[in-house]
Amino acid sequence: MPELPEVQTIVDGLNKRVAGLKIVGAWFDWNKLKITEKSVGLTIQRVVRRGKNILFYLSDDKILLVHQKMTGHILVGKWKIDGRKIVPLAPESLKEKVNGYIHFILILDNGEMIGLSDLRKFAKAVFGPKKEIEDLPELKKLGPDALDSKLRVEGFAEKIKSRNKTIYQVLMDQTVIAGIGNIYSSDILWEGKVFPFKSAKKLSEEEIKRIYLAMKKVLKSALKLRGTSVSDYRDIDGKSGFYGDRRLVYKRERESCKRCGTKIIRSKKGGRSAYYCPNCQIQ
Repeated sequence: MPELPEVQTIVDGLNKRVAGLKIVGAWFDWNKLKITEKSVGLTIQRVVRRGKNILFYLSDDKILLVHQKMTGHILVGKWKIDGRKIVPLAPESLKEKVNGYIHFILILDNGEMIGLSDLRKFAKAVFGPKKEIEDLPELKKLGPDALDSKLRVEGFAEKIKSRNKTIYQVLMDQTVIAGIGNIYSSDILWEGKVFPFKSAKKLSEEEIKRIYLAMKKVLKSALKLRGTSVSDYRDIDGKSGFYGDRRLVYKRERESCKRCGTKIIRSKKGGRSAYYCPNCQIQ
């Protein structure tokens, strides 16, 4: 699932390319996304990220919310719509197979289009008045954003210690800290030298401080590198991010730790896999 760096990369790209443009048409092949046609006739004023959600702020005080879920990613380009067949025209990167599972298209008044590619069809779209969307439970329940400049280590510690779960689980809990998932939780805890399955309540002040600093460092690095494309994620041009080459431990099972050379371990808990160094991240 696209996490904070991937979603923010898409949002930044959308603001540069489509802000100020009017939606003049809509196409979809999946009734779950029929709601997108209600945005026709409205102008995109700005695009905002809330956690892993993308909010298109539109004219007439309306919002179109898109959550890309597991394999979805928003693209900007041009397609030929031939019934249910969608043919990518430009840019060339849209022709990569991972970008070919288009389920909705918004046609803009400058000739460009916004499309959603989603192999597994888990993505969702919600349209409505600004206040109604901003008051949705999934947005209201979000914890502070992981890269919020107002989130200090003291507030972070209070949030982390409030959950009786492993620190790995807590970092991925969107009601505690918003924006982190499997990829970055593993890398953050490796950077902070903290065992992923240690109880959050038992973390020392020093450990929490290391996690906090690692969180900022890892996420900013991934954002600068335009996200991770080890799976389906692509940016709005259909291109891969570069953090995948810099991953610290995520999906590096049996590879050598970048610090000490010990083989990286993959362990599962609660249905989620954590990657860590058994030497650097001792219990």
